Amino acid sequence: MKLNQRQSKINPHDDSGIILKEMEGNIEFHNVDFRYPTRPTLRILRSFSLKCLSSGTTALVGPSGSGKSTTIALLQRFYDPLKGKVLLDGHDIKALNIQWLRSIMGLVQQEPVLFNLSIRDNIAYGDNSREITQSDIETAARKANIHELIISLPQGYETSCGAKGGQLSGGQKQRIAIARALVRSPKILLLDEATS
Repeated sequence: MKLNQRQSKINPHDDSGIILKEMEGNIEFHNVDFRYPTRPTLRILRSFSLKCLSSGTTALVGPSGSGKSTTIALLQRFYDPLKGKVLLDGHDIKALNIQWLRSIMGLVQQEPVLFNLSIRDNIAYGDNSREITQSDIETAARKANIHELIISLPQGYETSCGAKGGQLSGGQKQRIAIARALVRSPKILLLDEATS
């Protein structure tokens, strides 16, 4: 068996780029075209424009394959658009420091990945930039509406999630994943069908 050895064009460890001193969190997709490199004949976004104001909530609704997850991938710079721009507070995100850009976002994916660790450790995993306190974890769990359930368990926050979160229901896994995203106090929270 041969694995496909492909290198990303975007270096996640690049420490160059602008770090915004102050940020509101306004996002704009301006006339964006996109196709995945592995499927160059399939256009995902065409002349896509959208403004997301920091003062509100924006929801993308559409059928499977319509580009909802792709917009999140573009915003986090896992890919760059073929045409158009993605802007954060008027700055093209290509000019921003990629590590900083990703650090200001919290992401909850469609299928949350939990580790065979305690609930506490799974939530703490959301911010490896500092020492996470029990208070931080409980605050995030309260915001994700899972704290009361956790403290009702015999081992509380030390309860094992099991392999791939197998000891928990789908909704419980989602809420723990939301708490993990919230523990870093992100400026921008991205939910990719996390409420399904």
